[in-house]
Amino acid sequence: MDEEIDPEPGEDVTTVLVEETAELLHILSRQSPAVVTELLQMMPGQLTSSGPERVEAMLEYFRWASAAECSSFLQSVCMLCDDIPVRLECRLMSAAGQGSSNRESISPTAVDQKSLSPPADLQLIKRPRIDYWELYIATVKRSLLSRWERLTQHLLRDVQLESVWVSPRTANRGRDRPDQTPGSADRGGRTPEPDGDFMCLESKVTLDTFLQEITGKITVLTGRAGSGKTVLMSHLGQQWANSLGPLPSSYLFVLLEFRQLNRLPCPLSLSELLFQHYLPAEGGDMAKRTIVDYLLSNPEQSCWVLDGYDEFHSKLSGTELNRGPLNLENSVPVADLISGLLNRQLLPGSTVLVTCRLRDVVDLDGVSDKVGQLLGWNHQEIQEYLNNFFHAKGHSDGALKEKAADLLFSSRHLLAMSSLPALCNICCICLDYLLLGERMQTIQNLESRETEKGTDRGAQISPDCAQTTEKDGHTDRSKAIQTDKTNGRDELLQTAGQVPSTLTQVYLTLLSAFLTRDSFEGEQSNPTRFPQSSLRRHQSKLCELSKLAWKGLEEHKILFLEEEVSQDVLEFSIRTGLFKQVEFKLHDGMSVKAFSFIHLTVQEFFAALRVMTSNNVSDALLKKRFSLKTRWTTKSDQRTVFTDSLCLYVCGLASPNCTSALVQLSRASGETGVQNWVQKRQTLVLNLLKTLCNSTLTGPKVLELCHCVQETQDQQLAKQLVDSRPTLELRNIWLLPNDIDALAFVVNSGGDNGIALDFGACSMELECLDVLSRCKNLHQLSFRSRKYGDKFAEKLSSILPELKTLKKLEFCGGSLTAAGAASLASGLRSCPHITEINLTGNNLRNGGLEQVSEILTHLQSLQSVVLGRNNTTLEGMHCLIEKMSSCLNIQHVHADGMKEIKVTFSENSDKSHKTKHAQSISLLNQKWKKNDMLRLVTLLACIPVLSVVDLSGGQWDENILVTLTENLSKINITGKIILNDSCSSVKSLLLLTALLSTCPSVMELHIRLQRPVQVSIVFNEETEKPAKQRPKVLCISSCNLRPANLEGLWISLGRTSGLTVLDVSSNSLGSQGLKKLLDALPHLSKIQEINAGNNGISVEGVAMLAAALCSHNRLTQTHVSDGGKDQVILKLCSAQSADQPQLKTFRINSSVLSPADVTKVCGTLSRCQSPLELEFIRSSLSNEAIKSLIKVLPKMTSLQKLNVSQSIASTADALVLIGCLTNNQRVAAVDLSAQDESFISLGRVQAEEASFRFTHFSLKSDNLERLLDILQKSPRLSYLDLSSNQLGDEGVKTLADSLPELKISHYVNLTNNRLTQQGLLHVAWTLNASSNVSGVEVGLGVDERCLVWFSQTGSCGKTLSVRESSLEREHLVRLAELVSICPSVDKLELQNNSLQLEWIEELIERWKTRQTEFTFSIEECWIRAEEAVHLLCRCLELNGNIQTVRIQQSTLHVSLKSTQQSSVCGDSADPDPTQMMVTRKISLVDCVVDGNHQASMWRIIQSCRFLTELNFSHSSLGERGTEFLCSFLPSLTNLTTLSLSGHAISDAAAQSLTGLIPRLRSLNLSHCVWSVPGGLQLIEALGQCPGLEDLCLDSVQLNLEGRMCLSRTLRSISSIRSLKLNKTSMGGHSECITGLDLLHAMEGLTQMKEIELDGWRISDTGIQQLIRLLPLWKELRKIILSENLISDQSGEKLIEALKSCRHLQELHLAKNRLGDLSAARMAVVLPALTRLSVLDISENRIGSEGVAHLSKAMMCMKNLSKIHLTSVGTSELCAVAASLAHCPLIQDVGLGWNDCDDNVALELAKVLPVCRKLTWIDLELNRVTLSGAEALVRALKSCPALHVIRLWKNKIPPGEAQMLSLKDRRLNFSST
Repeated sequence: MDEEIDPEPGEDVTTVLVEETAELLHILSRQSPAVVTELLQMMPGQLTSSGPERVEAMLEYFRWASAAECSSFLQSVCMLCDDIPVRLECRLMSAAGQGSSNRESISPTAVDQKSLSPPADLQLIKRPRIDYWELYIATVKRSLLSRWERLTQHLLRDVQLESVWVSPRTANRGRDRPDQTPGSADRGGRTPEPDGDFMCLESKVTLDTFLQEITGKITVLTGRAGSGKTVLMSHLGQQWANSLGPLPSSYLFVLLEFRQLNRLPCPLSLSELLFQHYLPAEGGDMAKRTIVDYLLSNPEQSCWVLDGYDEFHSKLSGTELNRGPLNLENSVPVADLISGLLNRQLLPGSTVLVTCRLRDVVDLDGVSDKVGQLLGWNHQEIQEYLNNFFHAKGHSDGALKEKAADLLFSSRHLLAMSSLPALCNICCICLDYLLLGERMQTIQNLESRETEKGTDRGAQISPDCAQTTEKDGHTDRSKAIQTDKTNGRDELLQTAGQVPSTLTQVYLTLLSAFLTRDSFEGEQSNPTRFPQSSLRRHQSKLCELSKLAWKGLEEHKILFLEEEVSQDVLEFSIRTGLFKQVEFKLHDGMSVKAFSFIHLTVQEFFAALRVMTSNNVSDALLKKRFSLKTRWTTKSDQRTVFTDSLCLYVCGLASPNCTSALVQLSRASGETGVQNWVQKRQTLVLNLLKTLCNSTLTGPKVLELCHCVQETQDQQLAKQLVDSRPTLELRNIWLLPNDIDALAFVVNSGGDNGIALDFGACSMELECLDVLSRCKNLHQLSFRSRKYGDKFAEKLSSILPELKTLKKLEFCGGSLTAAGAASLASGLRSCPHITEINLTGNNLRNGGLEQVSEILTHLQSLQSVVLGRNNTTLEGMHCLIEKMSSCLNIQHVHADGMKEIKVTFSENSDKSHKTKHAQSISLLNQKWKKNDMLRLVTLLACIPVLSVVDLSGGQWDENILVTLTENLSKINITGKIILNDSCSSVKSLLLLTALLSTCPSVMELHIRLQRPVQVSIVFNEETEKPAKQRPKVLCISSCNLRPANLEGLWISLGRTSGLTVLDVSSNSLGSQGLKKLLDALPHLSKIQEINAGNNGISVEGVAMLAAALCSHNRLTQTHVSDGGKDQVILKLCSAQSADQPQLKTFRINSSVLSPADVTKVCGTLSRCQSPLELEFIRSSLSNEAIKSLIKVLPKMTSLQKLNVSQSIASTADALVLIGCLTNNQRVAAVDLSAQDESFISLGRVQAEEASFRFTHFSLKSDNLERLLDILQKSPRLSYLDLSSNQLGDEGVKTLADSLPELKISHYVNLTNNRLTQQGLLHVAWTLNASSNVSGVEVGLGVDERCLVWFSQTGSCGKTLSVRESSLEREHLVRLAELVSICPSVDKLELQNNSLQLEWIEELIERWKTRQTEFTFSIEECWIRAEEAVHLLCRCLELNGNIQTVRIQQSTLHVSLKSTQQSSVCGDSADPDPTQMMVTRKISLVDCVVDGNHQASMWRIIQSCRFLTELNFSHSSLGERGTEFLCSFLPSLTNLTTLSLSGHAISDAAAQSLTGLIPRLRSLNLSHCVWSVPGGLQLIEALGQCPGLEDLCLDSVQLNLEGRMCLSRTLRSISSIRSLKLNKTSMGGHSECITGLDLLHAMEGLTQMKEIELDGWRISDTGIQQLIRLLPLWKELRKIILSENLISDQSGEKLIEALKSCRHLQELHLAKNRLGDLSAARMAVVLPALTRLSVLDISENRIGSEGVAHLSKAMMCMKNLSKIHLTSVGTSELCAVAASLAHCPLIQDVGLGWNDCDDNVALELAKVLPVCRKLTWIDLELNRVTLSGAEALVRALKSCPALHVIRLWKNKIPPGEAQMLSLKDRRLNFSST
C-alpha cells in the first residue's frame, strides 16, 4: 500500500497547500454548508463574503498562516470532506503530519488549540477507511496477477494491447429508438436496418488506444465468440495491477464474468457481490462496510469490467434500464445491480467496461459512451500463432510449419476459423492431426516399399525413420518425416486433398484428433477417414457427451458442475482435451470445479451429433430448432449464449459422407435399425433445406442458407436455391471470405442459369474479391456503399477478367474517383459479354467520365452505361457526345442535370460495321452558355444521323436560341429537337417559326409558352422521301397570342413554308383574330387543317365560319363547339381536289343556340352550292329554334344530311322536327332517338320511299295521333320503327288500326313497347285487317319482339309467330279464331308459350273443318317421351285432316290438308272414323320415345292406311321395340319412306325389314348398329329394290364383305337420286380399296341429285374418279365433300367439272386443302351456277388472293343464302363482307376463326341494312374490338330479321361485352 501512494518525504505543508489550492477549491465548493462553516471556525474573526468567495478567502488565509495552523486545517479538510481523491488525501495527511511534528516550536498563545485540532472522532474514522480501501485494492491486484499467471500457462502467444486491433463505432445514445425487428421469420417485408453500423471496419485503432480516456465512461467491447475478450480483460487487470495500461492503479478494478453471475440465483447486495462473489475483504464486517462506504462516496475511483454479457441469461431490457434509484441496503437480483451500474443509478461516475458479442450490443444502446469491435487476426498473426503451436509441440523444423501454413491458408474454412484465437487453436490441432496421419502413411509406404523391393531405395529413408518406437511415436515419427524432404511438395498436395472441405468435416477431424489422444498403444489412426475403431471404443462416452451438449443447448448452459458429469466421461473429456476446467464460485463465495467444452462451437457440434443420432430428439423438435441465424441484430431478438452454428453442423452431418459415423454413434444410443433411421433423419434435414430454398428470406438468412447448403455439398440443392432466387441480395452484412466461398459454391451449382449478386453496404476485406473470382456463372455483380472506393475498385478490376459470364456491373453510391474509374475501365476491357455498367452516385467528375468513355468502343455487347450523380459538369457530357461519332452503336445519351446520366446502346450491333442508324441525346436541366451551345452544335454536326435531341429545362435567352437555329442546318436529324422549359417568349416563338421556311428539313413545330412550357421541332424522318411530300405542322397553342401577333407570324412563316396544319388554339385571338386568320387562307396554299379553338370566338365568329365554308372552295369541314368558345377546327382539301364538288360539313357541338342563331347560321349556309351536311350535336335546340330550322330547311337545297344527335330532348320537339316530312319532299330517311344517333337524310330530288325510325321517346295518345297524322301525309315508307316508345296495348291498337292507311313496304317494328297478351292480339289481328301484312312476330319474353311484315304483292300466305308469351286459354282461342276467319294465314308458330295438352287438343279439333291447307308448330318443353306419343295419337284421333305429323325433340309439327282434298281421299263406305284419315307422314325424331310407349302408337299408325312415310330416327325403342316395329311394317302397304336412324337392328329385325325394303323408295339407316350377318342381309336386300331413290348410310360400320356387297348393290340400282355415305366406316381399309370401288359403282347412277361423302379421306385419285362422274349427274343439286384430302390442284379441277351441274344448289368443301387456285376457279365457275344457295369452304388454306377472287364471284350469286368461310387462312375478308350487299337472299354468314379486325366488322355494318333476310352471322375468335362491335350494334337497328351475331373470343373486355349485350341481346359473347 505504501508503494502505491508514496508522497515525497519532508514536504512543506504550506507548499502542498499552495500547489493543491485549485483542486481544494473545487472540492470545498461542493461540500455542504455545515462542513464549510466548521472549517471557517478555525479562522479568527468572521468573513462577510459568501459562497465561493468565502472558500477562496479561507484558503488564502491558511497559505500565509503558520505550519501548525496549516497542518491542522488540512487534517480537518481530510476528516470532514467527502469525495477527496486518494492521491490528494494521502498527500495532505502526510504533509499535515509532518507539519504537526513541529508544533512544539509554536507558542500556545499564538493559536487557539481548540480551533486548530480536528475532532477526535473524525481522526478515528477517516484514516481507517482509507487503509481498508487501499488494502482491498492490494488484495485485488494480487488476485488478478495470480489469475493472469494461471492463464498464461496455456497461451502460445504474448498478449499486448498495442497489437490488438479494434474497429471503433459511434455509440447510440438515443434511448427511444424504434424497434426494427424484422417480420415473422424474416419472411419478406421491409429490410430492417441494423441498430448501428457494426460493419464499418475500414478504420481501426489498437486496443490500447481505444481504451484511453475511458475513465468515468461506459465502454462496450464487442467480438465474436473466441476472439479473446476474456483473455484481454484478464490482461487488462494484470496491466492495472502492475500500474500499467489506461486505468489508474488507484482505482478499484472489479472483474466480473457473466457466466459466473448466471449461477447466482438469489438476490444479493452490492457488498455481497463484491466480497462473496468477487473477492473477500480482510478485516471482517468493519472492513466491508468501510470499503463499501468509501466506494459509494468515491464511485469514480472504481472500474467495473463485466465480461461476457452474451453469456448472461438475463436480458437488460428497456424497462430495467429505466427503473428508479436502487435501495442498496436490500438484496436485489444480479440483473438489477448490473442495470443500475450501467444506467448510472449505482456508482455514478464509475468506469464500466462491458464485453459481449456483436449481436448483443443493441441491448446496451442508450447507455454506452464508447463502442468498439475486436478485429480478427490477419495472416501474419495466424502464421505467428501456428509457428508457436508447432514449436510447442516440438516441431522445430521450418518445412513442417510451412506445410501446415500452406494447408491452412489453402482452406477457406480453416482460414476463417483461424482469425479467432480460440478457433485458431482448434485449426492447429486439426492440422497437426492431418500431418501426423500423413507422416504415418508415408512411413508405412516407405516400409512397405523397403520390404517389397529390397534395399536399393533404402538410402532415401532417414535412419531415424526405422528407429521410431512405440513409446514416443508422435515425436519420433515427426522427426522422421522432417528429415525426408525429397518429396515434400507431392506430400503437400496429397495432404491438401485430405483437408476437410466443409466446416462439419473440420469438426469431425477435430473429434478424430481428440480421440487419438486417448488411443491405446499401438493403434494408428488414419486421419483421411473418420477413426471407426476409436469411435466404436468411445461410443458410450461420445453419446453421453452429445446428450450433455444438447441438454446444455436447450437450457442455455455452457458450464457444467462436476456432479453433472459422470466421472469416466469427465476424465475422458479432460484427457482428450474436449473439456476445460473453470473456477466457479457459488453464492456463498465457495469455489468449486466447473467444466465447459473447449469452445462453444464444439458443444454445438456435439449437440448436432445428438440430433442426428438419437430419436429422443423428435422430428418435430428438430423442425422447431432448425432455423437460420441472421446477422441483423435487433432488441427483440431472443438472446442465446451459443453461436447458432447448430444448424450448420446438422446440415453438414446430413451429407452421405457422414452416414457411417452417425450409424456408429446411433448404435451407442441403443437404437435399432440405425442405418435406415440415420438416413431418414438426413433426408428430413435435406427436405427442410429444400423448403427454405423456396421460401422468402432476408439477405442474412439467404447467406446462412448458402452456408448450410455448402455443408451438405449437395449440388442439386444449391441449384434449387438459385433457381428460386436468381438474385442473391445482401445488405448491411459483414462479409468474410468464407461467406463469399459459400456463395461461390451455390452460384457455381446453378447450371446455365445466370445468377446476380447484389452487395449493399456490406463490409468486406479485399481478400473477399479473390474468392469472388471463383464464381463461374455470375451474370450480374452489384456493389452499393460508400465503403467501396478506389482501392476496392482496383482490386475488383483484377478479378473482372476472370468473370467470363459477367453481363452487368453496378458500382453505385460508392467513393469512386477518376482513378478508380480508370482501374475499373482497364478491367472491363477484358469482359466481352458485359451489357450494363452502372456507376451512379460516386465522385468520378469529368475525368472519370472521360475514363469510362474510352472503353465504350471496346465492349461489343454493351447495352447501357449509367453515370449519374458523379459531380460532373456539361463539359463531361461533351466527352460522351463526342464518342457518339466514333461509336456508332451508341443509341442514346441521357442526362438530367447531373443527377441522371445514362448511355444506351443499340442491340446486336457491330461497332466495326459503320451502319448509319439514328442516335438520340437528352441534356435536360443544364446550365447553358453561348459557348456551350456552340460546342454542342459542333459535336452534333459530327454525328451521322440523330433521331431526337432533348435540351429541355435550359431556360435560355434569345442569344443561345439564335446560336442553335443558325446552326441547325448543319445537323443531320431525322426525329425532333425538344426544348421544353427552355424558350418562353413570343420573340423566341417567332425565331422558331421561321425554321419552317428557312430550314427545309423542319416538318413540325410545336410550341406552348404557358406552364408547362413545351417546345419541339420535328424533322423529316423519311430520308428516302423528299421533305415536301410530308405535311408541315405548326402548333403554337397556349402562347397568349393576340390578333396583333398574327402579322408577325405570317411574316415569320413567309410564303415558302408549305404549311399544311396550323394549330393556334388556346390563345387570345377572339373573333377579330379569327377574321385575320380567315383572310389569310388564300395565302396558305398548302394548308389542310386549322385549329383555332379556345380563343373566345363569339356567335358572330361562327357566322364568319359559315360564310367562309360557303365562299372558300377548299374549306370542306368546320367543327365548332360551345358556340365557338371551345373547339374551332377547319379542314381543307387540296387545290387539285377543289376543282371537283366537295361534300362540306358544318358541325356545331355542345352549344346553346337561339332561334336567331339558327336562322343566321343556316341562312348563311343556304348560299352554299356544294353538297352540305349540317350537324347540331349535343346542342340545346329549343322548340322555337327547331321551328326556325324547319323554315329554313327548304332553302338549303344543297343540304344532304341534318344530324341532331342528342339535341332533341322531348317528344314534342321531335314531332316538330319530323314535320319536315310533309314540308320537304327530298327527305329520304328520318332517324330520331332520345338515346342514340338522330339525323334526317335528304336527297337532291324527290324520294320515292323514306325510312322512318322514331325510338326511345314517349308516344302517348296525343303525340301518337300527331305522329300518325304526319305519317299518313308523308310519302311511302320503306319501314317504320317505333320501338321503345312506351306505346302500351292501347297505343299499339291505335297504330294497328291505322296501318291500312299507311304506305309501308317492308316492316313495322314495335319492339319494347310494354305489350301484354292483349296487345299481342291487337298486333296479330293486323293479319286479317291489312291485306298487305304478310307476317307477324311477337315475343313477350326477356327479348321482347314485335314485328309486322309487309308484302308488296299480297298474294303469298301469311305467318303468325308467337314466342314466350305465357298465353292463357282465352288468348289461344282468340288466335284460333283469327286463323279460322283468315284463310290467308297458312302458318302458325307457337313456341314456349306455356300451353297445356288440353288446349292443344282443342286447337287441333277446332281446325278439322278448315278448308285450306295449313301448317302449325307448337314447341313446349313437356312434349317428350310418353307425352309426345300421347299428343301424336290425339292429333290423329281428333283431326282426320292431318296430312303430316312430326314431333322432333320437343316440337310438334302438323300439316293439315284442305277439306276438299280430304273428302276426295277419304271417300269410302267404311263408317270407321279411323278409315277417314289422310295422314301420309308420321315422324317421332329424338323425343325420347322408348318401347313402353308403343302399344297405342302402333294401333293408331296401323289405322293410317294412306301412310307413305315413317320416321323413328334417334328414338329409344330398344332392341325389342325395334323388332316389333319392323315386324308390322310390312303390313303398311303404302309405306315407301322409312327412317330408322340411330337404332340397334337385331338379326330378327333385319329379317323383317328384308321383306319391306324392295318396295321402299327412301331408306335412312344412318348411325345404325347391326351384326355382320344382319348388315349383309340388309345391304343385299337393297339390291332387290329397283325403285329406291334415296339411301342414307351415314356413320355405319362396313367390313370388306359389306363394302363389296354395297358396291354390287349400287351397280344394280340405277334409280338412286340421293346417296348419303358421310363418315361411313370401311373397316380400317385404305382408300384405294374402299372409296374407289364405291365411286366406280356409282357410274350408273345418272339420276343423282344429292351426293354426300363427308369424311371419306378422298385424295387426288378419288377426286379424279369423281370428276369423271360429274358430267353424268346433270341434275345434281347438292354435293358434300367436306373433311377429305382434296389438294388445291385437284380442287381446281373438281370445281371446273362442276360447270356441268347447272342445277347445283349446295356445295360443301370444308376441311380440305384447297387454296388460291381453287378459289380462283370458283370465281369463274360459281357465277354460272345461278341456283347455288349454299357454299361452305371453311377450314381450308385460301389466302387473301383467293378470297379476293371469291368475293368477285359472290357479286353474281343472287340466290346465295348461306356462306361459311370459317378459318380459311386469311384475315382479309373485307371484300367478302362488302360482296354480301349483292346477295339479296343471304341468311347465314360464317367468318369465324380468321383473326379479322374491326375493318371486317365495319364493312358488315355497312351491308347489314340491305341484307334484309340475314339471320345469322358468326364472327367468333377474331380481333374485333369495342369499336367494331358498336358499329354492328348501330347497324342492327335496321335488321329486325337478324337473330344473332356471335362475337365469342374477340378483343372486347367482359364489362364492355355485357354493356353491348344490354344494348342489343342479339350480340352473343358466349361459347354456345
